[in-house]
Amino acid sequence: MQYPMSRRDWLVRSSNGFGAMAFASLFGDTAHGAAKPPHFAAKADRVIFLYMDGGPSQVDTFDPKPRLTKENGLPFKMKKEPTQFNNNGNTLGSPWKFAQHGKSGLWVSDLFPHVATCADDLAVVRSMVSNFSEHTNANYFFHTGNGQQGRPSMGSWVNYGLGSESNELPGFVVLGSGMIPPGGLDCFGNGFLPATYQGSMFQNGARPVADLTPPDGAAKSQKAKLALIRKLDAATRERTGPNDAIDAAIANYELAARMQVAVPDVYDLSKETAALKASYGIGDAKTDIYGKQCLIARRLVERGVRFVELLCPNLGHDRWDQHSNLKKGHDDNALAVDKPIAGLLKDLKARGMLDRTLVIWGGEFGRTPFAQGSNGRDHNPFGFSLWMAGGGTKGGSVYGATDEFGYHAIENKVTMHDWHATILHLLGMEHTKLTVRFGGRDMRLTDVHGEVVKGILA
Repeated sequence: MQYPMSRRDWLVRSSNGFGAMAFASLFGDTAHGAAKPPHFAAKADRVIFLYMDGGPSQVDTFDPKPRLTKENGLPFKMKKEPTQFNNNGNTLGSPWKFAQHGKSGLWVSDLFPHVATCADDLAVVRSMVSNFSEHTNANYFFHTGNGQQGRPSMGSWVNYGLGSESNELPGFVVLGSGMIPPGGLDCFGNGFLPATYQGSMFQNGARPVADLTPPDGAAKSQKAKLALIRKLDAATRERTGPNDAIDAAIANYELAARMQVAVPDVYDLSKETAALKASYGIGDAKTDIYGKQCLIARRLVERGVRFVELLCPNLGHDRWDQHSNLKKGHDDNALAVDKPIAGLLKDLKARGMLDRTLVIWGGEFGRTPFAQGSNGRDHNPFGFSLWMAGGGTKGGSVYGATDEFGYHAIENKVTMHDWHATILHLLGMEHTKLTVRFGGRDMRLTDVHGEVVKGILA
């Protein structure tokens, strides 16, 4: 016996049914989350973020300080701020020499002989500051603009604001290397944004994505299985109404099916010339891992991925976080990434892609100009360096300055919110307008702060 439908049931089913109609149309559009127009004309279309996990030392890389060399081993002549471990020693001069490079005369230490050949493409910011001196909070702040767990990563914000240019690949990809930074996967999370905007982790090695390749002879059954899943999910969506978790799961199933073809193609480097692979350091044990990551990053952005982040390779010690044995640690880290980064920049430039690709290099904070113990450096959030290249930045330039010891930013200080605002600006987005209503207010990557750093714009 069929009972008449109540008014309430009719309203619920009708409203959910209309939603399901709209939802069903998404399946006809494989570019769910497709490209959206920027707020204004953009200088860059995509980002490659070379994340130097642990905090490279500014005074040993891109911010030379002759006074440190002159006073090496002497008591430090400025007031010392509280440090992470408070095992502070004397002034520590840089173990590396600096030289000027390119037509611009940009100062680069001999840690980076290959990157130095790209000096005229780099816009170095020497006056970065952070609110945090501990890795986990600093990593969240660096990635999300907030020192607490659970906020959207800047890759998620970029993907949310501009959408994806690829039908077959995620809009935000993280290239893993065997190490996850302090703070874990929440550094690349979507927070309160829809789940489809979270970073997708591609692992280092022969199988970048788990269960990517279907078993032999499974293609036909897989198609039938996907069709059934689609039907069941649509029925669930009609019954329950909008649900972010269900929507994301459905979108992920659809995307995963397309990735089974796209990802192996991205990782197939056989069509690249031997000379090109050598320029990335591929084939050399010391640079092979990061060289492949850099080349794959280029191939990903070529195929429409909006934001690619590269993690540091596992070298058997603590990333760029040298609390002791600074010389060995920074030498090893720089050797692993220097040639691959230069190869990436030159390859992008040769292909005419650097103008529209924003490349970013840096870590969550810098290091102290005085020693921790006798031969290390502690965390320093008061003044540190990073650089940007391409994508509308002013190559061969330096912005901001630290004091004579490289300790505190004293000129044109750049906050993390300023840096995020500048990245969004280069991508054609006004950071105050890229908002999502959550928790009773309009949330954004830059919170209620941030000014575009116009001094590094081309």
